[in-house]
Amino acid sequence: MEKNPEQAPISASPRFQQWAGPVAIGAVVTFFYLILPGNWGGGTMPPLVWLETTWNESNDFEHGFMVPLICVGLLVWQWKTMRASIEPGNLCGAFVAVLGALFFVLAHRTGQARLAIGGLPMILWGSGWFLYGNRVAWQTLFPFFVLWLAIPVPQFQQATTKLQIVSTKLASIGCGWLGIDTEVRGTQIFSLSQKWEPLEIDEGCGGIRSLMALILISSVWAYVSKMALWKKVLLCAAAFPLAIIGNMLRITSIFALSEMGHAQFAKDTWHDWAGLVIFYPISLFLLLVTHSILEGGMPKWRRLKVERRKIVRSTQVQPS
Repeated sequence: MEKNPEQAPISASPRFQQWAGPVAIGAVVTFFYLILPGNWGGGTMPPLVWLETTWNESNDFEHGFMVPLICVGLLVWQWKTMRASIEPGNLCGAFVAVLGALFFVLAHRTGQARLAIGGLPMILWGSGWFLYGNRVAWQTLFPFFVLWLAIPVPQFQQATTKLQIVSTKLASIGCGWLGIDTEVRGTQIFSLSQKWEPLEIDEGCGGIRSLMALILISSVWAYVSKMALWKKVLLCAAAFPLAIIGNMLRITSIFALSEMGHAQFAKDTWHDWAGLVIFYPISLFLLLVTHSILEGGMPKWRRLKVERRKIVRSTQVQPS
């Protein structure tokens, strides 16, 4: 039988080639991270299931569920830009992905689930780098590696004690500003007027949860802002003092209500809601102020400054 010269060879469509790699990688990651169990955390469970169990109050990590949502949100936000940036892949990405896989193997050998979770961003980012090239790799670097912030780190939790002491002293200073006489003993604050029972700054009130949440928020804020890299670093670093200031005001408000005769309300209801009512509004406002200072002023002021410059330039007499 003679071959038809007009018949073109059958080949995979570009759309299939574009999606085949991510689908295969997604299937592999789903099996090893959501189905295959490992021996850690006092039981046998897949790595991502273990991670979900660590997002609890005892670890001061209730905000952990926000991290994967932020990762997905950042990828969706950059989706059109990434599609337009696809280019031939880079073999270096394969080495990064293999390194992440080695972390996974080491996790099973040592019973340390954190190693497996730590290797997941390497697998995802390295695979994207290998499939879609350098520009896509640069655009997905932060969204993928922000997943590391979802891993509770024991050494970071040990900072709780120091934060408790700092928060106690700062709360006492705040009470002094309001004319409330207090005495500090360790992590306890006593009312010299004896209008309320001594209150202790526990681990949660020390600010470790608020600090970790604000670090996450400031990191994402710096990533999406259009500033120089050194300004982004400063904005992220600002999370530490701003979290301490916001937590100081939150705790001081509890003592102020207690001094006013509402000790039980302050200790129970207000203690649970003060974070949403006091800490986050104040901390986010201070973060906005910091961002505005780094950018050269509030958005409205910047627009006025640009308009004034245009007017000055338009009125200048050009030399003949």
